[in-house]
Amino acid sequence: MKVAAAQFAPTADAAANLAVIEEMTAEAAAAGAELVVFPEESMLPSEASDETGIPLRDLATAHWEPFVDGLSRTARTHGVAMVAAGFEDSGTALPYNTMAAVDATGEVIGLYRKMHLYDAFDYKESRHIQRGDTGPVVVRIGDFNVGLVNCYDVRFPEFTRSLVEMGADLLAVSAAWVKGPLKEDHWQTLVRTRAIENTCWVVASSLTTPDCIGMSMAVDPLGVVRAALGEEERSLLVVDADKDRIDRARTILPVLRNRRIIIGPR
Repeated sequence: MKVAAAQFAPTADAAANLAVIEEMTAEAAAAGAELVVFPEESMLPSEASDETGIPLRDLATAHWEPFVDGLSRTARTHGVAMVAAGFEDSGTALPYNTMAAVDATGEVIGLYRKMHLYDAFDYKESRHIQRGDTGPVVVRIGDFNVGLVNCYDVRFPEFTRSLVEMGADLLAVSAAWVKGPLKEDHWQTLVRTRAIENTCWVVASSLTTPDCIGMSMAVDPLGVVRAALGEEERSLLVVDADKDRIDRARTILPVLRNRRIIIGPR
Protein backbone atom coordinates (compact mmCIF):
# COMPACT_ATOMS: atom_id res chain seq x y z
CA MET A 1 0.00 0.00 0.00
CA LYS A 2 1.34 3.41 -0.92
CA VAL A 3 1.20 5.78 2.05
CA ALA A 4 1.82 9.52 2.00
CA ALA A 5 2.88 11.91 4.74
CA ALA A 6 1.86 15.51 4.10
CA GLN A 7 3.41 18.40 6.00
CA PHE A 8 2.23 22.00 5.92
CA ALA A 9 1.79 25.08 8.12
CA PRO A 10 -1.86 25.56 9.12
CA THR A 11 -3.11 29.00 10.08
CA ALA A 12 -6.00 30.33 12.17
CA ASP A 13 -8.20 30.05 9.05
CA ALA A 14 -9.73 26.58 9.38
CA ALA A 15 -11.40 26.75 5.96
CA ALA A 16 -8.09 27.61 4.28
CA ASN A 17 -6.43 24.70 6.08
CA LEU A 18 -9.07 22.33 4.76
CA ALA A 19 -8.44 23.64 1.26
CA VAL A 20 -4.72 22.86 1.62
CA ILE A 21 -5.56 19.38 2.92
CA GLU A 22 -7.80 18.78 -0.10
CA GLU A 23 -5.09 19.95 -2.52
CA MET A 24 -2.41 17.79 -0.91
CA THR A 25 -4.72 14.79 -0.83
CA ALA A 26 -5.31 15.22 -4.56
CA GLU A 27 -1.53 15.29 -5.09
CA ALA A 28 -1.11 12.15 -2.99
CA ALA A 29 -3.89 10.35 -4.86
CA ALA A 30 -2.28 11.26 -8.18
CA ALA A 31 0.93 9.65 -6.89
CA GLY A 32 -0.98 6.46 -6.11
CA ALA A 33 -1.31 6.86 -2.34
CA GLU A 34 -4.08 4.93 -0.59
CA LEU A 35 -3.55 6.64 2.78
CA VAL A 36 -2.42 10.18 3.63
CA VAL A 37 -1.18 11.07 7.11
CA PHE A 38 -1.47 14.75 8.07
CA PRO A 39 0.04 16.49 11.12
CA GLU A 40 -1.32 17.24 14.55
CA GLU A 41 -3.25 20.55 14.60
CA SER A 42 -4.12 20.24 10.91
CA MET A 43 -7.51 21.80 11.67
CA LEU A 44 -5.81 24.89 13.08
CA PRO A 45 -2.84 25.52 15.37
CA SER A 46 -3.35 25.96 19.10
CA GLU A 47 -1.95 29.49 18.69
CA ALA A 48 -5.14 30.36 16.80
CA SER A 49 -6.74 31.04 20.16
CA ASP A 50 -4.19 33.77 20.90
CA GLU A 51 -4.46 35.20 17.39
CA THR A 52 -8.26 35.37 17.37
CA GLY A 53 -8.95 35.96 21.05
CA ILE A 54 -11.39 33.04 20.93
CA PRO A 55 -10.97 30.29 23.55
CA LEU A 56 -9.67 27.03 22.08
CA ARG A 57 -12.77 25.25 23.39
CA ASP A 58 -14.99 27.57 21.33
CA LEU A 59 -12.81 27.10 18.25
CA ALA A 60 -13.18 23.34 18.72
CA THR A 61 -16.95 23.65 19.00
CA ALA A 62 -17.13 25.77 15.85
CA HIS A 63 -14.69 23.92 13.62
CA TRP A 64 -14.40 20.23 14.59
CA GLU A 65 -17.50 18.94 12.80
CA PRO A 66 -16.80 20.95 9.60
CA PHE A 67 -13.22 19.69 9.73
CA VAL A 68 -14.23 16.04 9.94
CA ASP A 69 -16.92 16.56 7.30
CA GLY A 70 -14.26 18.09 5.06
CA LEU A 71 -11.95 15.12 5.58
CA SER A 72 -14.79 12.74 4.71
CA ARG A 73 -15.68 14.68 1.58
CA THR A 74 -12.04 14.85 0.47
CA ALA A 75 -11.44 11.15 1.11
CA ARG A 76 -14.57 10.21 -0.83
CA THR A 77 -13.73 12.53 -3.73
CA HIS A 78 -10.21 11.17 -4.19
CA GLY A 79 -10.74 7.59 -3.02
CA VAL A 80 -7.99 7.90 -0.41
CA ALA A 81 -8.03 7.15 3.32
CA MET A 82 -6.88 9.98 5.59
CA VAL A 83 -5.58 10.58 9.09
CA ALA A 84 -5.53 14.13 10.48
CA ALA A 85 -5.83 15.83 13.85
CA GLY A 86 -7.71 18.78 15.32
CA PHE A 87 -9.48 19.99 18.43
CA GLU A 88 -12.75 18.34 19.45
CA ASP A 89 -15.27 19.62 21.99
CA SER A 90 -14.99 17.43 25.10
CA GLY A 91 -17.99 18.77 26.98
CA THR A 92 -15.61 20.36 29.49
CA ALA A 93 -13.73 23.66 29.64
CA LEU A 94 -10.91 22.12 27.59
CA PRO A 95 -11.10 20.40 24.17
CA TYR A 96 -9.64 17.06 23.19
CA ASN A 97 -6.68 16.86 20.83
CA THR A 98 -8.15 14.27 18.47
CA MET A 99 -6.95 12.28 15.48
CA ALA A 100 -9.63 11.31 12.97
CA ALA A 101 -9.23 8.36 10.62
CA VAL A 102 -11.42 8.33 7.52
CA ASP A 103 -11.55 5.53 4.97
CA ALA A 104 -11.59 5.92 1.19
CA THR A 105 -15.41 6.01 1.13
CA GLY A 106 -15.45 8.96 3.52
CA GLU A 107 -16.58 6.98 6.56
CA VAL A 108 -15.06 8.01 9.89
CA ILE A 109 -13.59 4.73 11.12
CA GLY A 110 -11.75 5.91 14.22
CA LEU A 111 -11.25 8.80 16.63
CA TYR A 112 -8.24 8.82 18.94
CA ARG A 113 -8.12 11.41 21.73
CA LYS A 114 -4.55 12.14 22.76
CA MET A 115 -3.66 10.37 26.01
CA HIS A 116 -0.13 11.63 26.66
CA LEU A 117 -0.25 15.41 27.00
CA TYR A 118 2.93 17.35 26.35
CA ASP A 119 3.83 18.59 29.82
CA ALA A 120 7.55 18.84 29.10
CA PHE A 121 10.27 21.24 27.95
CA ASP A 122 8.64 24.15 29.85
CA TYR A 123 5.29 23.62 28.13
CA LYS A 124 2.05 22.45 29.76
CA GLU A 125 -0.40 21.05 27.22
CA SER A 126 -2.69 19.93 30.04
CA ARG A 127 -3.53 23.59 30.68
CA HIS A 128 -5.21 23.75 27.29
CA ILE A 129 -6.25 20.18 26.42
CA GLN A 130 -8.44 17.55 28.09
CA ARG A 131 -6.67 14.21 28.37
CA GLY A 132 -8.24 11.48 26.25
CA ASP A 133 -9.78 8.56 28.12
CA THR A 134 -10.90 6.17 25.38
CA GLY A 135 -7.60 4.32 25.01
CA PRO A 136 -5.47 3.43 21.97
CA VAL A 137 -7.11 3.10 18.56
CA VAL A 138 -6.31 0.79 15.63
CA VAL A 139 -8.23 1.04 12.34
CA ARG A 140 -8.28 -1.13 9.21
CA ILE A 141 -7.13 0.61 6.02
CA GLY A 142 -6.56 -1.57 2.98
CA ASP A 143 -4.49 -4.57 4.04
CA PHE A 144 -3.06 -2.76 7.06
CA ASN A 145 -4.05 -2.32 10.66
CA VAL A 146 -3.11 1.28 11.38
CA GLY A 147 -2.37 2.47 14.91
CA LEU A 148 -2.97 6.14 15.66
CA VAL A 149 -0.18 8.02 17.47
CA ASN A 150 -0.37 11.71 18.41
CA CYS A 151 2.98 13.49 18.75
CA TYR A 152 4.18 13.12 22.39
CA ASP A 153 2.72 9.58 22.41
CA VAL A 154 5.73 8.49 20.36
CA ARG A 155 7.97 8.91 23.43
CA PHE A 156 6.13 6.10 25.23
CA PRO A 157 7.16 2.63 23.98
CA GLU A 158 4.47 0.90 25.99
CA PHE A 159 1.83 2.91 24.12
CA THR A 160 3.01 1.94 20.65
CA ARG A 161 3.55 -1.64 21.80
CA SER A 162 -0.08 -1.72 22.95
CA LEU A 163 -1.10 -0.72 19.41
CA VAL A 164 1.00 -3.54 17.96
CA GLU A 165 -0.53 -5.95 20.49
CA MET A 166 -3.90 -4.81 19.10
CA GLY A 167 -2.71 -5.86 15.64
CA ALA A 168 -1.19 -2.67 14.23
CA ASP A 169 1.42 -3.22 11.54
CA LEU A 170 1.69 0.45 10.59
CA LEU A 171 1.83 3.39 12.99
CA ALA A 172 0.48 6.71 11.70
CA VAL A 173 2.03 9.57 13.68
CA SER A 174 0.50 13.05 13.56
CA ALA A 175 2.78 15.57 15.25
CA ALA A 176 3.50 19.21 15.92
CA TRP A 177 7.12 18.52 16.90
CA VAL A 178 8.48 21.69 18.47
CA LYS A 179 11.96 22.93 17.64
CA GLY A 180 14.63 23.05 20.32
CA PRO A 181 18.00 21.68 21.42
CA LEU A 182 18.26 18.05 20.29
CA LYS A 183 14.55 17.94 19.39
CA GLU A 184 15.23 17.06 15.75
CA ASP A 185 17.50 14.22 16.90
CA HIS A 186 14.85 13.03 19.34
CA TRP A 187 12.24 12.97 16.57
CA GLN A 188 14.33 10.93 14.17
CA THR A 189 15.55 8.56 16.89
CA LEU A 190 12.12 7.96 18.40
CA VAL A 191 10.36 7.35 15.08
CA ARG A 192 13.03 4.89 13.97
CA THR A 193 13.10 3.19 17.38
CA ARG A 194 9.34 2.63 17.41
CA ALA A 195 9.67 0.96 14.00
CA ILE A 196 12.62 -1.25 15.02
CA GLU A 197 11.31 -2.44 18.37
CA ASN A 198 7.89 -3.29 16.92
CA THR A 199 9.10 -4.45 13.48
CA CYS A 200 6.39 -2.36 11.84
CA TRP A 201 6.08 0.54 9.45
CA VAL A 202 5.95 4.06 10.88
CA VAL A 203 4.74 7.00 8.79
CA ALA A 204 5.12 10.27 10.69
CA SER A 205 3.99 13.77 9.70
CA SER A 206 4.87 16.99 11.53
CA LEU A 207 3.81 20.62 11.19
CA THR A 208 6.04 23.18 9.53
CA THR A 209 4.86 26.22 11.47
CA PRO A 210 7.67 28.57 12.64
CA ASP A 211 8.08 26.71 15.93
CA CYS A 212 7.85 23.16 14.49
CA ILE A 213 10.42 21.11 12.59
CA GLY A 214 8.62 19.41 9.71
CA MET A 215 10.98 16.51 8.91
CA SER A 216 8.17 14.06 8.14
CA MET A 217 9.44 10.56 7.48
CA ALA A 218 8.54 6.97 6.63
CA VAL A 219 10.50 4.16 8.29
CA ASP A 220 10.40 0.45 7.48
CA PRO A 221 10.20 -2.42 10.02
CA LEU A 222 13.99 -2.67 10.34
CA GLY A 223 14.39 1.05 10.97
CA VAL A 224 15.50 2.08 7.48
CA VAL A 225 14.27 5.55 6.52
CA ARG A 226 12.55 4.96 3.19
CA ALA A 227 11.48 8.57 2.59
CA ALA A 228 12.01 11.83 4.44
CA LEU A 229 11.28 15.53 4.12
CA GLY A 230 13.15 18.54 5.44
CA GLU A 231 11.76 21.79 6.78
CA GLU A 232 9.88 22.70 3.58
CA GLU A 233 6.70 24.56 4.50
CA ARG A 234 4.50 22.39 2.30
CA SER A 235 5.65 19.03 0.99
CA LEU A 236 4.62 15.44 0.47
CA LEU A 237 6.35 12.08 0.58
CA VAL A 238 5.01 8.77 -0.69
CA VAL A 239 6.33 5.36 0.32
CA ASP A 240 5.36 1.84 -0.75
CA ALA A 241 4.62 0.19 2.59
CA ASP A 242 5.13 -3.46 1.69
CA LYS A 243 3.61 -6.02 4.08
CA ASP A 244 6.16 -8.58 2.92
CA ARG A 245 8.82 -6.38 4.48
CA ILE A 246 7.06 -6.78 7.83
CA ASP A 247 6.99 -10.56 7.46
CA ARG A 248 10.68 -10.66 6.56
CA ALA A 249 11.62 -8.38 9.45
CA ARG A 250 9.66 -10.46 11.94
CA THR A 251 11.29 -13.62 10.62
CA ILE A 252 14.89 -12.45 10.94
CA LEU A 253 14.26 -10.29 14.03
CA PRO A 254 11.47 -12.03 15.98
CA VAL A 255 11.52 -9.69 18.98
CA LEU A 256 7.76 -9.82 19.40
CA ARG A 257 7.92 -13.60 19.68
CA ASN A 258 11.10 -13.75 21.77
CA ARG A 259 10.24 -11.19 24.43
CA ARG A 260 9.64 -12.19 28.03
CA ILE A 261 7.56 -10.02 30.35
CA ILE A 262 8.58 -9.86 33.99
CA ILE A 263 6.62 -7.70 36.40
CA GLY A 264 7.74 -7.21 39.97
CA PRO A 265 10.78 -8.44 41.92
CA ARG A 266 12.27 -11.85 41.32
